[in-house]
Amino acid sequence: GLLSINTIEELAESARILWDLSAPFIIMGSGSNILVSDKGLDVIVLHNRAHNFKIDTRSETPSIYAESGAILGTIARQSALRGLSGMEWAAPVPGTVGGAVYGNAGAHGSDMADSLKMAKILHKSNGIEDWPVEKLAYQYRSSVLKREHMPVVVLSATFTAVKTSREEAWEKIKAFQAHRKETQPPGASMGSVFKNPSGDFAGRLIEAAGLKGKRVGRAMISPIHANFIINLEGATAQDIWKLMKIARDTVEEQFGIILEPEIELIGEFD
Repeated sequence: GLLSINTIEELAESARILWDLSAPFIIMGSGSNILVSDKGLDVIVLHNRAHNFKIDTRSETPSIYAESGAILGTIARQSALRGLSGMEWAAPVPGTVGGAVYGNAGAHGSDMADSLKMAKILHKSNGIEDWPVEKLAYQYRSSVLKREHMPVVVLSATFTAVKTSREEAWEKIKAFQAHRKETQPPGASMGSVFKNPSGDFAGRLIEAAGLKGKRVGRAMISPIHANFIINLEGATAQDIWKLMKIARDTVEEQFGIILEPEIELIGEFD
């Protein structure tokens, strides 16, 4: 079943009730960076639409507060329009604040580890806690919450920012968006499929393995950037999963490097 959540109070209350009932659930924000099985899900999906945010430009140290269902790119653009800098890297990112906190989202050489000040987290056992960024123990595209599969719900986040001019912040955003447009393929995709291995790029390895343009069903490894899988309208999750396995296995055979998915697989895959 799907439950639509509109406030962080509803989000916390729903999570507590489902934990008490031992009912498995997942939280879905914008649906970016995930691949859901064709077999469907036997869990309750909480669709997080709690998206209020507050930008404080008056304090000595400006800050940005956002609920976990807010879109990260919206927060970045709105703070730039108010003359704050620090979040520009996130302007092209389509995911939600909650997903970004959980997975240490990043782009253009920056990430949540650089921008986050504190996250408000509901724990199954301890209730609501304020976690400073250090406690999340961020690593590349990962946090202690993600690595240890902790039963938690991210409720909101506070970001650090510095005062600048609206023009300067917006120029940075325009540059990041132009770079994204030049380097990432158009069309329906989940974003980067694999994490970059240390000192290399997943896209370079998949391209070097000769897989650009490789198709399974209606899914295709992008001819523009090999770490993207494009849905040519009508691709199944199984098509995409098969292509992921081909890319992973071929790169391992040819280069001895095991690629780890950056996207999250939800549900049952063969």
